[in-house]
Amino acid sequence: MSAPSSKPTVTEREARQVAEAAREQDWRKPSFAKELFLGRFRLDLIHPHPLPAAEDSRRGEEFLAKLRVFCETQIDAARIEREARIPDEVIAGLKELGALGMKIDTKYGGLGLTQVYYNKALALAGSACPAVGVLLSAHQSIGVPQPLKLFGTDEQKAEFLPRCARTDISAFLLTEPDVGSDPARLATSAVPDGDAYVLDGVKLWTTNGVIADLLVVMARVPKSAEGKGGITAFVVETDSPGITVENRNAFMGLRGIENGVTRFHQVRVPAANRIGPEGAGLKIALTTLNTGRLSLPASCVAAGKWCLKIAREWSAAREQWGRPIAEHEAVGAKISFIAATTFALEAVLDLSSQMADEDRNDIRIEGALAKLFASEMGWLMADELVQIRGGRGFETAESLAARGEKAVPAEQVLRDLRINRIFEGSTEIMHLLIAREAVDAHLKVAGDLIDPDKSLQDKAKAGAGAGVFYAKWLPKLVAGSGQLPGTYGEFRHGVDLSRHLRYVERNARKLARSTFYAMSRWQGRMETKQGFLGRIVDIGAELFAMSAACVRAELLRTQGDHGREAYQLADAFCEQSRIRVEELFGRLWTNTDAIDHKVVEGVMGGAYEWLEQGIVDPSGDGPWIADTTPGPSKADNLHRPVD
Repeated sequence: MSAPSSKPTVTEREARQVAEAAREQDWRKPSFAKELFLGRFRLDLIHPHPLPAAEDSRRGEEFLAKLRVFCETQIDAARIEREARIPDEVIAGLKELGALGMKIDTKYGGLGLTQVYYNKALALAGSACPAVGVLLSAHQSIGVPQPLKLFGTDEQKAEFLPRCARTDISAFLLTEPDVGSDPARLATSAVPDGDAYVLDGVKLWTTNGVIADLLVVMARVPKSAEGKGGITAFVVETDSPGITVENRNAFMGLRGIENGVTRFHQVRVPAANRIGPEGAGLKIALTTLNTGRLSLPASCVAAGKWCLKIAREWSAAREQWGRPIAEHEAVGAKISFIAATTFALEAVLDLSSQMADEDRNDIRIEGALAKLFASEMGWLMADELVQIRGGRGFETAESLAARGEKAVPAEQVLRDLRINRIFEGSTEIMHLLIAREAVDAHLKVAGDLIDPDKSLQDKAKAGAGAGVFYAKWLPKLVAGSGQLPGTYGEFRHGVDLSRHLRYVERNARKLARSTFYAMSRWQGRMETKQGFLGRIVDIGAELFAMSAACVRAELLRTQGDHGREAYQLADAFCEQSRIRVEELFGRLWTNTDAIDHKVVEGVMGGAYEWLEQGIVDPSGDGPWIADTTPGPSKADNLHRPVD
């Protein structure tokens, strides 16, 4: 069998069509966030706050207690950072504890934890060492267990899930050296050959790939008379002949992760290992990520809690001008931001996770918003902690310890968190993904109107349908319950959170009106207005977080669990969020998008190359993107299985 020798060449339109085909096309369940973008504040979908079943909580808390002991006694984060590797005995201990099977059903030997408790466990492990959290998350959130749980056959589950629960580490392989968020150009091939497929290609940034026993690999099956082909998912045994881990990648943060470059050369994979039908690979990946993305907010919540602890302790101990630095407004504002934002991120995470567990709502937007908002705010909180710590924030924990001070790894947390804004969908890609879902209702009724390829007859038909939809929808955006002073009165207990919920309701309608106006103004060019779409999504994220924070505060009040303090934190977060929302609304129409575009054209056209003079470029030689021509590997195999 011979593999294709060149990468697929696709147009921008073809790439969009591939991405569109992988989307879940229908909304069979309600979605709080979807309604929010349409100007409908459905508080009833999230309040009263859903709660886990008593038995789920019991089992979850029992495991968390065991995991905490393990993290405190067996994980040496400083050693992992220093050696850039998680010791084999730590991984073996995690296996023995059952941590590899947290999300796997008990009938396959897993722990069967809910999404809520899985995320709590990831946060706990990630606080001990972020690389350990990533190991567990990559294995279960996007590795073999999750896609098999959703799309695998009974035979596949019986064969692979028991292994994943106790012994085998898994990884997810989609990205290629020249293919990131544009899967239409995926070059790794899977050519049918009897009762097997033959894989050829190279995968990049394979988290866990260096030590994995099982892989989920996305590869392109050629179209044929027997099958429709397309991007397809496979479970692949890492010890199969023809698989070579050619490099273990090193990064600015998360130094302990086992991330590499994996080459496939004539690798035979049984057809029985195909997940779902041919061509369903991207849909499987996107569906898996709907809940898989919630692992990133878990790590950000853990980081926020740690940042708050260190900020509190340090700001009480460090004095400046005769008093603790926390009493100075400039520092106090940073502490308030960290505390309020941590509360809100945990509210968003727990709410989204519980909705995922109940499966009553479609959380594809909520999960994406949680990932987007948490990764951005987590980075800001860590940056503020470094600023609060001053020079000590820039100094490594090892250096601090060497000169006799508390080894606080603030700069490491900043480095470790930075990747969250990039992987599992960069902020820019998340903006586009969420924006597409947010305008789905509009495209369904008016999409043909703005599609240049549609006929006049199609446009006329779409126009009639759109007229009916907007005649009913637009009047509802004029007034609502957010304008009535007594609305949401049950959220008024000492601190008045009802006013923030009224704010959310009013601005959800304003957000929907702004989106409609933009579609009317730009029509088919709307998809090119990425700056505008990003701000629309960011407003929605803030409104979602405000809603979650208020609902969580009320839950804690009814449970008698720090209710007064929770109301204070929710109030502070909402006040801070409102300022950001107002700024984002202003920037919808007053921004530098147009002039930025002109400057970019000048930069790329060479008009400003003179500005680059006067420096020395320390970059090394080599191509921008490594050669990934299919063929046998010329490198040593760095695969390192962990017993």
